[in-house]
Amino acid sequence: VQLVESGGGSVQTGGTLRLSCTVSGVITPTHFRRYCMGWFRQVPGTKREGVAAIDSEGNTGYADSVKGRFIISKDNADDTLYLQMNDLKPEDTAKYYCAAEGPLFVGTRSWAAPSEYNVWGQGTQVTVS
Repeated sequence: VQLVESGGGSVQTGGTLRLSCTVSGVITPTHFRRYCMGWFRQVPGTKREGVAAIDSEGNTGYADSVKGRFIISKDNADDTLYLQMNDLKPEDTAKYYCAAEGPLFVGTRSWAAPSEYNVWGQGTQVTVS
């Protein structure tokens, strides 16, 4: 399975961006779709942080720092994952990564643990000034 992120860039404080994560190489879609997909971000020298995740039932989880500003969604036809980022702040500056094959549900905080995901994209940079 390959994940490719796009949509990053440089914006001013208060601006918006929409990240996309396209999926390819899935052999067994029914298996792949059982598990959470999520967005993480990382600033150099710091730990990778869980931003948002969505499970097979459409339940979502968000980091407290982005609640009310970011929206995660998924196109179930082709598994493309999105992250709508509104009211961006300088502290949102990071490299954003798409992840797949995570936990089964977002009901617990395990969705935010990078170790729970098996597949990662290469990331896309978001800079807010």
